[in-house]
Amino acid sequence: MSMLSGCLYPDEELSQNQIPYETQVKAVQDAVETYQKDQGGLLPIKTRDQETPIYQKYPIDFRKLSPQYLPEIPGNAFESGGIFQYVLVDVEEDPKVKIFDLRMAEQIRELKIRIQAQDYPPFKEEVANNVYTLNYKELGYDGEVYVNSPFSNKNLPLVINGDGDIFVDYSMDLFEKLKNNDHPFKNGDDIRNLLVEGSFFVPAYSLPYTVDENNEPVFMTK
Repeated sequence: MSMLSGCLYPDEELSQNQIPYETQVKAVQDAVETYQKDQGGLLPIKTRDQETPIYQKYPIDFRKLSPQYLPEIPGNAFESGGIFQYVLVDVEEDPKVKIFDLRMAEQIRELKIRIQAQDYPPFKEEVANNVYTLNYKELGYDGEVYVNSPFSNKNLPLVINGDGDIFVDYSMDLFEKLKNNDHPFKNGDDIRNLLVEGSFFVPAYSLPYTVDENNEPVFMTK
């Protein structure tokens, strides 16, 4: 990928995130349910380390589904050359098929390469305990780097922790969800599922969020 500043999604690609993938997701959902029934409760997922973030932890293994349970792998899936990773959420209670955009991973990787070339992360401001914004000018960008939200189509900023791990900041999306929904959350609850409900997508590459005393989203950090 070329080095870009500002929002890293080309305009012609923005609309792709907004296309409803109901047909593909439903087909995979049906295949997963049939597989689980036939396999005595087992799920068609790849093995990931226990430390893998929850929304990336259960990628679907299409080799276990196709062709017996699924005639063909969706064209938008990574395994077919597409830009989406298919994953499962709520695997213990009610497994549901969701997707996330792998171009986010490319943008994060590009940013990490620049940071590694500089030997240290140019922290700008601490926005929560061990969560920082970045000084993009020191990294050679003309302005702040954003990723496109699959939930709202807004430009979302990136943040970094003290270990150099980079995350997408979904605060704006969560703020809107909290404002428009009556949920009895309390401080300490992880509220990210608000974004998952009623959506094809998951908030990949995210830190946990909770609510403050004003019922607004804040990073849930130790």
